[in-house]
Amino acid sequence: MTSGNPKTERPDPQDLASDPVQADPDAPFFAALLTPYRSLGPAGFRILMLVVCAICLTAGLLFLSLGAWPVFGFLGLDILLIFFAFRWNYRAARAFEEVQVSRTEIRIRKVLASGREQLYSCNPFWARLDVREEEDEGVVRITLTARGMSVDIGGFLNPEDRTSFAGALRRAVALAKAGGPQPDLPATA
Repeated sequence: MTSGNPKTERPDPQDLASDPVQADPDAPFFAALLTPYRSLGPAGFRILMLVVCAICLTAGLLFLSLGAWPVFGFLGLDILLIFFAFRWNYRAARAFEEVQVSRTEIRIRKVLASGREQLYSCNPFWARLDVREEEDEGVVRITLTARGMSVDIGGFLNPEDRTSFAGALRRAVALAKAGGPQPDLPATA
């Protein structure tokens, strides 16, 4: 999985034994937080905007000195359009999905960029995980269906992360259908 996305975690059995609330046998044994990948961070965005501004200002001053003053305004408009396109892109990156699998429940929580939440829950025994793969791209779609409900998962992930997550989710759902992870039993002499 690239850049730590998706983030999967499995609770430490030592922590479960010491915390009675977490010792619930129906607690999730698989949890993943899926976030959209953005290759350009805030520092890179500032550098990009400085370079765009410098190029547009230089070209704009050249056209202004030649008497083509409307070009200067259009170059300023280019700067604004690039700025707002990136801001919209970063706003869309606030979306995320949480996927949890326990012995008796698969829970999916989708949070849109606007902050609106969608919750989906189903029994793993009735769930079917459909993973559509293409030979040259890997996994292109992950869909969980159960009793009339159909949920696409990880649509914003890049193909490598989607393929990795699909494998992890397949194993988790199979483990849930098999009764969940077996507790670590102390060794007997």
